[in-house]
Amino acid sequence: MTATASRRVLPGFGLTLGFTILYLSLVVLIPLSAVFLKTATLSPEQIWNQISAPRAVASYRLTFGASLLAAMVNAVFGLILAWILVRYSFPGKKLVDALIDLPFALPTAVAGIALAAIYAKNGWIGQFLEPLGIRIAFTPAGILVALIFIGLPFVVRTVQPVLQDLDAEFEEAAASLGATRWQSVTRVVLPAILPALTTGFALAFARAVGEYGSVIFIAGNMPLVSEITPLIIITKLEQYDYAGATAIAAVMLLISFALLLVINLLQAWSARRGRREA
Repeated sequence: MTATASRRVLPGFGLTLGFTILYLSLVVLIPLSAVFLKTATLSPEQIWNQISAPRAVASYRLTFGASLLAAMVNAVFGLILAWILVRYSFPGKKLVDALIDLPFALPTAVAGIALAAIYAKNGWIGQFLEPLGIRIAFTPAGILVALIFIGLPFVVRTVQPVLQDLDAEFEEAAASLGATRWQSVTRVVLPAILPALTTGFALAFARAVGEYGSVIFIAGNMPLVSEITPLIIITKLEQYDYAGATAIAAVMLLISFALLLVINLLQAWSARRGRREA
């Protein structure tokens, strides 16, 4: 007994594991289980009617479509921004680096109001887009802008440390062997940062799917046009339709879990591929 206990790397492993499971159960597992238990109070036909209503289906399409598109945009421009912050020095670099975290600290409602004011017809940017026939505020495009705003820091802060650890000598060695700039990026830099970039993409997507505060102020919230799924859930809760709200929430949970599972599998595959190539 004493010899076995002395070989344990983590003292008190049983106690800490029990506390971890209890904490996760209280914070994650039990609330998520309550969603399905409340939904189970409806009959299968009622559940189907709730989750397949045209208004709900349109909100799924908009919520997940805009979230995926925003995450992809953030993956591209977040990588570029992280690259600039790591590889170059310029006046105001520390200020730009600090502004990256602004969406983390800024209340989402404040962000939504600010974006709506900027992109409205008479806003700082909207007044120039309106004559061109481009409308951002109170349209699905406004939702995309809000989701890009709140998701950008996840990509930058995930990729930035990896780029900092990636020595520029690898790129110089590739260039000395005759590689072009594009080949150095795609064959040396990108494989090294791909797992981190995938993680940032997943975090940005997960954050966008559940976003509510910044979106409702700029979306317009028109049913079948610019209404997101979280707003439908809130509306049903205000109408005391708890079972209907949890039914739609369960659909969001299952789709989000499936997409995140696929992303994690891709991340694990890219990491294994990178180790084999190394």
